[in-house]
Amino acid sequence: MKKVYMMLAVCAIALASCKKEYTCECSYTDSTDPSFNSTVSYTFEAKKSDAETVCGGYSVTAGGNGWSCKLK
Repeated sequence: MKKVYMMLAVCAIALASCKKEYTCECSYTDSTDPSFNSTVSYTFEAKKSDAETVCGGYSVTAGGNGWSCKLK
């Protein structure tokens, strides 16, 4: 039984270590006022593939205006 608990503990540690903190940085572009700059960044914990999906999902552009987000 001790071996089972040890294996579960090792698996739990291995799975927990897959998540890291990532920072998503978003910049706003305004085609009517190029001097206007706005940048927002936020940090969250996720697997790398999930972090890329979430951060990329915040990129929105319409008519030359919008947010461009990249994972840092």
